[in-house]
Amino acid sequence: MSEQVQERLVKGRPDHFWDDLVTDDRLKSPGITISEAHLVQWAGLTGDWVSLHLDEEYASQTPFGQRIGHGPLTLSLGLGLMTQTGYFTNVIAWLGLDAVRAVQPVFIGDTIHVEATVSEARVTSKPGSGLWTIDYAVLKQDGSTVMTFSSSFLIKRR
Repeated sequence: MSEQVQERLVKGRPDHFWDDLVTDDRLKSPGITISEAHLVQWAGLTGDWVSLHLDEEYASQTPFGQRIGHGPLTLSLGLGLMTQTGYFTNVIAWLGLDAVRAVQPVFIGDTIHVEATVSEARVTSKPGSGLWTIDYAVLKQDGSTVMTFSSSFLIKRR
């Protein structure tokens, strides 16, 4: 009896292109719970050793009453969480950020995720590429917004 070898499709992250999103499409990321390790590692990586983020005694005397996450940490996590949707596998270039606003603090133990809207999806003058501008809202577990910003990307077209 001969054995037939069947080719199996290897499955992995979806291969999305510029063509897969249009203006007003909405995306939602998975979440992450902020830990003390996030604050300490971010401070070590960036040199941002501000007492508000790392000194529990100092932070307890501030209006927040406790340590808060670094704003740039929240922004970076928001960008990173959105990459987990699979829509950023064909980025040619990250073009930058606009309108960054820290609306409220992120505390150790908060779980954040991103809900984003494509505010612009257009073809560019560069052959084979398109532009996405995405408006991010970073939300915590109670649904409140902690940060908003827009980011633009040059993406491969099919």
